[in-house]
Amino acid sequence: MPLLVIQYTANIGTDVTALCRKLAETLLSVRDEQGGQVYPEGGLKVMAFPATHYAVGDGKHDEHAFMYFMLRIIEGRSEAVVKETGDRIMQTIREHIEPVFSRSPIGVTFHLELQPIATPKPIVMAYEGRHNNLRAIYGR
Repeated sequence: MPLLVIQYTANIGTDVTALCRKLAETLLSVRDEQGGQVYPEGGLKVMAFPATHYAVGDGKHDEHAFMYFMLRIIEGRSEAVVKETGDRIMQTIREHIEPVFSRSPIGVTFHLELQPIATPKPIVMAYEGRHNNLRAIYGR
């Protein structure tokens, strides 16, 4: 596994393919407590899907953009590795979208979910990150 899916409004104004590659590199660089690679290259997938139809905020402003990131990994990694993964993904996202963020209203949400090894067990959200300058426009 890991599977990272990105959904974004078509007006995002950034190179999403380059972001996918940066996120793959970020995941491949995560190491466990013994220094071993956490996420295998053969199982890594980063995919992005644009939303051609959308409404962000009040839906009245075509320049308002949004990106949603959902990373699913198999349970069993330490809390420290899960937190590091989430922190590093958010850092990569923030760095990549900073040029857009500094000039346009945009919201970003990132969820990291743990997929159970055996079913039936629930999927657990283990990390949540947000980066948003839309709330300032709407007062919350």
